[in-house]
Amino acid sequence: MPLIFILLLVSYLLGNTYIFVRGIHSLGHLSLLSRGIFSSVYWICTVLLFISFMFRRSGQSSYQFGHTLFLIGSGWLVFTLYMAVFLACMDLIKVFNKSFSYGFFVALSLTVCMLIYGYINYQHPSKQVFNIFINKPLIDKDKLKIVAISDLHLGLGTDIKLLSRNIDRINAESPDLILIGGDLIDNSVEPVAAMKMETELNRLNAPMGIYMSPGNHEYISGIKACTNYISKTKIQFLIDSLVGLPCGLQIVGRDDLSNRKRLSVGDWTSLTDKGKPIIVIDHQPVNLDEAQRIGADLQFSGHTHYGQIIPLNWLTNYLFDIAYGYEKRNDTNYYVSSGLALWGPPFRIGTNSEFVVFNCSFSDL
Repeated sequence: MPLIFILLLVSYLLGNTYIFVRGIHSLGHLSLLSRGIFSSVYWICTVLLFISFMFRRSGQSSYQFGHTLFLIGSGWLVFTLYMAVFLACMDLIKVFNKSFSYGFFVALSLTVCMLIYGYINYQHPSKQVFNIFINKPLIDKDKLKIVAISDLHLGLGTDIKLLSRNIDRINAESPDLILIGGDLIDNSVEPVAAMKMETELNRLNAPMGIYMSPGNHEYISGIKACTNYISKTKIQFLIDSLVGLPCGLQIVGRDDLSNRKRLSVGDWTSLTDKGKPIIVIDHQPVNLDEAQRIGADLQFSGHTHYGQIIPLNWLTNYLFDIAYGYEKRNDTNYYVSSGLALWGPPFRIGTNSEFVVFNCSFSDL
């Protein structure tokens, strides 16, 4: 197990131990039975995330149970983070004010309020709209409306009901073209197939097509299984592939960095026609200069989730050249999406779920 995961696991257990000890102390006036019930429920919630992964390859009835366990268990990660931070602040206040004796309950109230806000915010994704001029011509067209999404993470976290609502939002934009920037599948194809989510995915409507590149979670789920599953939908899965549309637009779907043998930027420079518009879908926003060398006019990426919650977005800002949002460098437009859904905890605190609308105009022939 990589060192970082060991450190995260230790931090998680230490944080939960700290909260538990403070909780037991604050509930000292309750009966032994009540404190026993609190202890049992508390530690069950602490390990639920790990238990839920037992259901990632289950059938439909077990999937529903696993989905519930996963939401509670992954949500406990965020509860632990905020509760530990708020509780530490309350303990610091008590250092200067010995009579302050309600710190645990104040911290708990603040944490619950944050989680309620984060859950409601997650359920209402935002729409980002950008007007982009590409100084290259199309054939018989001068404008395109593109809807771009990433990181749906279908499976134990994102169920078919949430997927259906998001499909409605996308179709309401009446896009010419839809781009999916990877991580459509979360950790396994089995629950996605059990819920028959392909029926919802096949409701996506774009006359010029729906194009997707793989993300790291397609490899976590098994790239072969994901490829077979996506073949049941209208989505064209581009794994180091290029599609040339009749209008002259070229769509490049780069393989994810999980495949160390993906085509190099040198390979792509010989495959694309730089005189025609080029859109690149590349899940992880790293080595951004490669898009310019390919001749891309627009690169769409995801992966970062923009950290999902404060303060993790500060970390993504440190790790990625562009962790979130739009930027233009020379003739290449970049957009890194925070994702339409997310991995794990169903909360957006300090960030937003989103889908992106690009109103693209092109030069005259």
